[in-house]
Amino acid sequence: MGRRLARVSQSATLDQLATRLKAKTARLGVIGLGYVGLPLAVEFAREGFSVLGIDLDPRRVEGVNRGRSYIPDVPSDDLLQLARAKRLRATSSPGELGALDAIIMCVPTPLRKTREPDISFIVAAGQDIAKTLRRGQLIVLESTTYPGTTDEVILPMLEARGLTVGRDFALAFSPERIDPGNTRYTTRTIPKVVGGVTPTCRKLGGLLYGQIIRTVVPVSSTKVAEMVKLLENTFRAVNIGLVNEVALMCDKLGLDVWEVINAAKTKPFGFMPFYPGPGIGGHCIPSDPMYLAWKARAHGFEARFIELADQVNRYMPHYVVEKIARALNARKKALNGSRMLLIGLAYKKDVNDTRDSPAFDVAQALRERGARVAYHDPYVPTAQLSGVTVRSTPLTSGQLARSDAVVILTDHSNVDYELIRRRAPLIVDTRNHYRGQAGRLARVVKL
Repeated sequence: MGRRLARVSQSATLDQLATRLKAKTARLGVIGLGYVGLPLAVEFAREGFSVLGIDLDPRRVEGVNRGRSYIPDVPSDDLLQLARAKRLRATSSPGELGALDAIIMCVPTPLRKTREPDISFIVAAGQDIAKTLRRGQLIVLESTTYPGTTDEVILPMLEARGLTVGRDFALAFSPERIDPGNTRYTTRTIPKVVGGVTPTCRKLGGLLYGQIIRTVVPVSSTKVAEMVKLLENTFRAVNIGLVNEVALMCDKLGLDVWEVINAAKTKPFGFMPFYPGPGIGGHCIPSDPMYLAWKARAHGFEARFIELADQVNRYMPHYVVEKIARALNARKKALNGSRMLLIGLAYKKDVNDTRDSPAFDVAQALRERGARVAYHDPYVPTAQLSGVTVRSTPLTSGQLARSDAVVILTDHSNVDYELIRRRAPLIVDTRNHYRGQAGRLARVVKL
């Protein structure tokens, strides 16, 4: 089918779309204004495009329209300036999709409880677009998903209206590569992979992103582009799983895994350092490899490395709790009834994103064993711990002294680690913040 579609001649309406993209007069839409969609919408608006953001969360819509950012990577001043210039606005209604020239889908793709892909958000967005699809539109899917989603799920919805891809409208896939909190690699500087259903689709997708991104990397199909994203994050998940397993081994052998890694990374070739931790979190690494494993199973292939890495990574929160229990026991204290202060609930440093954060698994396991759990996170003022809404505890000398153990789960930059070092009776450091001090400070226990 791909070869047949590739031979479809491009219509004048798609030529006109290309002209409008180059002139920055095309009207753009971004469905999903989260960590991926909002920075993307802002960059297009900065470049001079008129951008409409669409999100079902009224708080996000209000934030964009009032110039109040809810994502650390996007300054509120930028949002306010773009809103006042009428370059960027947001709505919860999909009713304006038909008036847009290019639409980018940045919706969530979580895992179901069965650890199978949940593409219901993609399907819903695709259905909304299909209702008003017209000639001359470009549709791009950015949401991470299994290879074949664009061709097998989105394309039939759109062509059901009687239009032909590559002639009447264009359809492409371009995997998001955003890294929240990373100031070195941003939306503009991270190369953008683009695959189209037809060569015309690929060309128009590349032209769209080329307006704001320095390097566009075209690939031969949407399936290749979808697979690229899964490979990138599976590579990370498997290597994190490996180093987490090495951390477990080193614990049994009485070795410092951090010293081992630091020595190994001095090799100038053939080694890339990954670091252990309390588990993996965020919107990509915990779920993306499972999308690939699910697709592989559908084709009769067992992805053993992926499954094993997932098992190791999901075990790490329980290992952290065991580490805490052993450290308390060495001080003649029981975990049951002890006061725990967790430092950091976000899945990585200096962001407010708590999706799939292993800190919640640690908190739940601690509570199940009778511990009294509080947390401090400057980026997460309130959170649900074991079904109960709790507030971030101020980091004070008194709070630290009252805690039986302080557990560093996320090493945010704006935390007073010196105060923790001075006042906490026991520190379990899963991020190696107190590197080099565990040997000198008996109160510091490393992962």
